[in-house]
Amino acid sequence: MRPRSQQREFAFLINDVGRLLRTYADQQARQFGMTRAQWAVLARLEYAEGLKQTELADMLDLQPITLTRLVDRLCTSGLIERRADPSDRRAKRLYLTAQARPLMNRLADLGENMMATVLEGLDATKIEQMAANLSGVRDNLRAVTSRKQDKPAVKAAAAA
Repeated sequence: MRPRSQQREFAFLINDVGRLLRTYADQQARQFGMTRAQWAVLARLEYAEGLKQTELADMLDLQPITLTRLVDRLCTSGLIERRADPSDRRAKRLYLTAQARPLMNRLADLGENMMATVLEGLDATKIEQMAANLSGVRDNLRAVTSRKQDKPAVKAAAAA
């Protein structure tokens, strides 16, 4: 049996933490009659109102059709609205409605309480260090996933 790799265990740990955090956020979002994905849309728009749907889809790493369905539901709920883009008549920009503002305050409190529970027992310095380290990991992953792969060279190397 191969010895355990600390790097591989780290990857499993990150995956487990992310999955559990998503599950916890979904459970908590239900008390407001929404999903974690809807919450994420609202949270992004709170800090960057006026985004085009394509911009928001990129930020949330969602397929445009998936985001369209989420936006449709949030529009129907009266939480966001689409407005015409003054510089591109084909595009719509997304904005929170007045009805969403009180909900955003409650969601912000919920998020703070959730993370206080999740990070219980860790001091601020450790949290800062973990955030900095994970930011570096994220940057490395973004760099490697955005590179164009030279597929013929990979195939030739594999054949050798």
